[in-house]
Amino acid sequence: MAIERFLTGITTSGTPHLGNYVGSIRPAVRASLSQQVQSFYFLADYHALIKVDEPARIQRSTLEIAASWLATGLDPERVVFYRQSDVPEIPELTWFLTCVLGKGVLNRAHAYKAAVDKNNAAGNDPDAEVSAGLFMYPVLMGADILMFNAHKVPVGRDQVQHIEMARDMANSFNYRYGEHFVAPDAVIEDNVATLPGLDGRKMSKSYDNTIPLFATREQLQKLIASIVTDSRAPGEPKEVEGSALFQIYQAFASADETQGLRLAYAAGIAWGEAKNVVFERIDQEIAPMRAAYQSLISNPAKIEAILLAGAAKARAIATPFMGQLRHAVGLRNLCSEDGSSVAKASKAAKPVFKQYREKDGQFYFKLLSADNRLLLQSKGFTTPREAGQLISLLNQTGATALASQSEQLQLSAGVSERDIGEALEQLTGQ
Repeated sequence: MAIERFLTGITTSGTPHLGNYVGSIRPAVRASLSQQVQSFYFLADYHALIKVDEPARIQRSTLEIAASWLATGLDPERVVFYRQSDVPEIPELTWFLTCVLGKGVLNRAHAYKAAVDKNNAAGNDPDAEVSAGLFMYPVLMGADILMFNAHKVPVGRDQVQHIEMARDMANSFNYRYGEHFVAPDAVIEDNVATLPGLDGRKMSKSYDNTIPLFATREQLQKLIASIVTDSRAPGEPKEVEGSALFQIYQAFASADETQGLRLAYAAGIAWGEAKNVVFERIDQEIAPMRAAYQSLISNPAKIEAILLAGAAKARAIATPFMGQLRHAVGLRNLCSEDGSSVAKASKAAKPVFKQYREKDGQFYFKLLSADNRLLLQSKGFTTPREAGQLISLLNQTGATALASQSEQLQLSAGVSERDIGEALEQLTGQ
């Protein structure tokens, strides 16, 4: 079975909270245990600079998030666990992607649009206090993902747009420079993709409505008790729909436990009693991990060593890959290894697949020869994944796939199946 790459990160802008845990940390740790998954976990400290200008806060948050991941069971020996800023190839790739992504795509990014709408409503200049960092945030996120060609990226529903943008970047780069990137897919746990906070809005450091992941038992109980509920009295039936308390419980409870609280809501459980049920269920899961967290947080040197070792593993992948990308875009040594000229080096070019999207909304690809002649043209596909799967089949089986895929492929005039076979052999090095 093919190995999939799974990647996720958390911005180092505050103390990890329950929303981070159920939406990112917990599914990521579970995924890391699979033998069919290569997992990448990073501390997104570059992203933190967009909204935090307190150096001590970023440093402390980095420590707390690293300790949280390790305390919840992440094994740094099994995964690639690193700090974003320790991999300089990521910002370099960000620039490459900036040069292939249309500005109009970034204009539609949710965070940027929200900032513009807020300014317009206040009668301010649309871009007032909007940094270039905020505007470019999706490109940096795309570089995080594409640097390691992650297949799966766990995100909340509010982040799905960024994964779609990363797909656009991958396809745009591949179209111009050949197949280098995998188009990633978002992974969402429907019940917990976006956990509500104390006030019912999304649990977020921005709203100051979070429940710290490793709050003490007493602090956890107090915070759960402060979750906003309606005014229905004990004995009155209560709605689970729209109940932040119920949604938080559902993220930790089994299906049977969730059904039990649903019935209790219908039977008129008192809010105080319901909050205690929620508190005990959350503490049941978190309590065993608290001691490990406290031990780690008191030993930052140990965490620093783990992160640096992880960065070395990450760069072992990123550095040679970035070298390939630099060559692909033309940032090359002016002479080949034997001292020959650029003209001679250009003769060593290989055939290439190029993917693209037409105005009809369909996705296409073509196979070009080393001298840029059209050899093979595909028909339209509904999704880029379908196009990519056929490219993969051609790479694996060569021209033998042409007969079974004749409805989807068209040879260029004067091109034979043998020509296609030879081009694919050059492309794959077989």
